[in-house]
Amino acid sequence: MPMKGKFPLRRTLRYLERGNVFLRDSVKIFTINYNTKGDSHQGARDFVFYNLPQLQYRNPNVQMLTFKNITPSPFIRCFLNEGEEVLIDIDSKSNTNIVEHVAKLLGKPEEILAAERKAKEKKTNPANFGKEFSRLCLCEIPGQVPCPAVVAIPEHLRGKNIDYKAISLKAPPGELPEDETMEEEVS
Repeated sequence: MPMKGKFPLRRTLRYLERGNVFLRDSVKIFTINYNTKGDSHQGARDFVFYNLPQLQYRNPNVQMLTFKNITPSPFIRCFLNEGEEVLIDIDSKSNTNIVEHVAKLLGKPEEILAAERKAKEKKTNPANFGKEFSRLCLCEIPGQVPCPAVVAIPEHLRGKNIDYKAISLKAPPGELPEDETMEEEVS
């Protein structure tokens, strides 16, 4: 993606993933009203410019709308599942204060976020296998050794029939020490 336009870094994936406000599932529509001029609207403009893309990225199921130059004071209105409305006054607040206030009022608690992260990790990690995961046995993964219950593992892969005494660092490669032989140990 070409880095053109005003502050192009806010369109990068790294910047979008930095957003840490996850709205509750009951929030369906998020609207922000502000003016393009005026000192009391500067925090709302900064919020829309810097933080709204992050909020949209983290909450793809929430409809986000911006209304410019309609009202004399900036505010956020959220519509919830049951038809309820939440009004947040953001007059003369900075964008960081707005983000903290929205996270406090409409954000998911940290316990719920931790539980969701743990559940997502359990489901998506391909290294996990067992009864509660998508794969019952490691042998179901392509390229792995077949299941020992179905196909016997070859003896040279078991590790039981190797004579570790015969293999020493002193012996040249391909030769065994004279006093010990592998045939005697195996028999």
